[in-house]
Amino acid sequence: MNTQRWMSTHFFSFFLTWGIFLPYWSGWMIQTKGISVSEASFIMSIGLVARGLSTLFAFPYLLERVSNKALLNIAGIGTLIGILCYIPANSFTSLLVVTVFLHIFYPTLMPALDSVAGVLVQSKQLKHYGKSRQWGSIGFVSVGILLTVFTGMLGDNVIFWALLLGISCFVALSFTSAPDILSKKPQINQGKKVNIIDLFRTKHFLVVLIIVVLLQAAHATYYNYGYIFLQEIDAPIYLIGVIINIAVIAEIIFFSIADKRFSRFSPGTLLALAAAGSSLRWVLVFAFPNIIVFCIAQTLHAFSFAMGHYAFMKYLTANIPHTHIPKAQGMYSAFALSWSTAVFTVFGGFLYEIEPRYAFIGMLACSLPAMLIALMYRKLEVEKKVLLSA
Repeated sequence: MNTQRWMSTHFFSFFLTWGIFLPYWSGWMIQTKGISVSEASFIMSIGLVARGLSTLFAFPYLLERVSNKALLNIAGIGTLIGILCYIPANSFTSLLVVTVFLHIFYPTLMPALDSVAGVLVQSKQLKHYGKSRQWGSIGFVSVGILLTVFTGMLGDNVIFWALLLGISCFVALSFTSAPDILSKKPQINQGKKVNIIDLFRTKHFLVVLIIVVLLQAAHATYYNYGYIFLQEIDAPIYLIGVIINIAVIAEIIFFSIADKRFSRFSPGTLLALAAAGSSLRWVLVFAFPNIIVFCIAQTLHAFSFAMGHYAFMKYLTANIPHTHIPKAQGMYSAFALSWSTAVFTVFGGFLYEIEPRYAFIGMLACSLPAMLIALMYRKLEVEKKVLLSA
């Protein structure tokens, strides 16, 4: 089996569905279920809280008891059931309940796939993480372009059916053969049981975690309100998907060159650059609320998201033991991709209802502190390098 191709295929199929869910789901609920922006904001925020609890506790707990492949199957089936439950859900309460259920399973697939990639890298079966991860970005952008065409022709209802079809395909793919190491059940040794305290004892883990938490939280407004903001600035409906996917094209380009061009960069340097790019991105959207500048700002997603994610994965594979990776991925997903985003989704929604542009500039509350902490961490890296070379 070609492990590189297997990993690339799974990243592609998952992020193809994520490219439907992440930018369009809040808008789909607002447009087709008849709820308000503030109600959608609350529902998605509570969903993110559930996502954080799931990835912090349930995800590493299961990985201590079932194989990586079994976990992909469990999460995939749970996701499919959650999507189907949206069909009868039409009230605020029912949408909230279904969204919480979905967030227990669906986002778990993201750290699960990254943990799989980490295991394969450390076992020398996956040579290039960046090359496989770029196929996730390709899946994300491909579905966005297709969805733009079909929503223009058939309306926002097609968003739901596209996600259902994509998840069904991912579940089917998860039951195919996988590298043997992923089917092995973990050997539980109570004397060596991994806990969160072990991670915090790893040098600089807390510092790196704080930085990526802030970097990912800064995307809250874009993820939840970017779609309706583009409508606000009169972007043609048939171009919205293309504009959103400029960010993913930039991400694809970054991941395609990351292993070759950025392998010598330290995590601290990469995190500082990511925070600087993030800050510039939100300033541009705030200062120049027009389609052209928004498109230019989208290219900075290569810094604000892709570079920050790559830096964290680089830190993990260099500093975190194989047995600790699921727990570290669970913390990253819980704090960076879930809870911090939930808090700033509510904050961004509050600002958006005052003035849409305020929701974007408000994200500097995350990116600027991230940049300052990253620069301090980079200084520690430089000092350590000097001491080692002395």
